[in-house]
Amino acid sequence: MQIHVSPRHLRLSAANHTYITDKIGHLESLAGEIIAAHIVLLHDADTDPKEAFEVKVHLAVPGPDIHAEDRESTLYAAIDKVTDKLAGQLRKRKTKMVEHDLHIAKLAAEKAKRG
Repeated sequence: MQIHVSPRHLRLSAANHTYITDKIGHLESLAGEIIAAHIVLLHDADTDPKEAFEVKVHLAVPGPDIHAEDRESTLYAAIDKVTDKLAGQLRKRKTKMVEHDLHIAKLAAEKAKRG
């Protein structure tokens, strides 16, 4: 998976980059077909300090892409929240795919019974 990080109005340290890549990399265990991830990190000093950091993530997967964003008081909290949202979306996507495959198999079995 390709991971592209774009910081806006903040300096990206090596520790931040490592943390982000580790968190996004763990999402591959939920969906191995992730092609790429684009992460945008924003810092807005003029807003409420409780929402000073914003993280937007775009995951390129086969089919519709997955997006998530969150605002928090710290960068690490925003990254954690957005990865939790992405994990939920990936789990939901995987469940839908499995249920669809089971439904197709069930229809094929019924069709074979009928003749």
